Amino acid sequence: MSHFHLLNIRGGYSGSFAVQFRELTIRARRLNILTGPNGCGKTTLLHMLAFLKEPERGEITFAGEPVRWTRKELKALRQRVTLVHQAPYLFGGTVGQNVAYGLKLRGMSGERMRKEVCDALALVSLVGFEERSVRKLSGGEYRRVALARALALNPEVLLLDEPLANLDAHSARVVERVIAALPDFGTTVVMATHDHAIAERLDCDVIRLVEGRLDISNRIDVCRPLMMPAF
Repeated sequence: MSHFHLLNIRGGYSGSFAVQFRELTIRARRLNILTGPNGCGKTTLLHMLAFLKEPERGEITFAGEPVRWTRKELKALRQRVTLVHQAPYLFGGTVGQNVAYGLKLRGMSGERMRKEVCDALALVSLVGFEERSVRKLSGGEYRRVALARALALNPEVLLLDEPLANLDAHSARVVERVIAALPDFGTTVVMATHDHAIAERLDCDVIRLVEGRLDISNRIDVCRPLMMPAF
């Protein structure tokens, strides 16, 4: 089963075609590593998968249905797919308020919302951080809170742009462990990185981009995904 099927894709920003390829299939409930050098089109492709950037040419199919780039349909699709940017932004206030933000937008409140916030923070090893000011977070903690905010939404597809870049060793281990375990819980993950070693140590499908074009797409089975940390 595939989550995405892209056919005859061409598109980019500022009039330059950042990605151009004939066909790409992203399997459901898999960890997909999107790799390649800086400037090869990884972020542009993530924006297409997040329904933030319509290709200039080609078709994207999501869960078996062609994507129609209308406001109504895009709103529904974006509730099923969550993108965590390379430099995520947290609002002023507490960690708990930030993690709860997307849940509030979807109408959740009360004890259920508090439980979802606590569970999401537990996944990234930040138990008890609900009342912590975001201004008192380390760089690694800040990025883990952004990941917890995305996980709280329980997306079908989680898109990650360089989630391990410039993290301290502890935060990198935590984030990698969570990412590796997510497919076992039914989440499709697409993770962009320029670090080829990540793909070599995780059970994943590899999508390689070179100057916006697909190079090689293959599966690497090196190690078993680690288990999700207990709450």
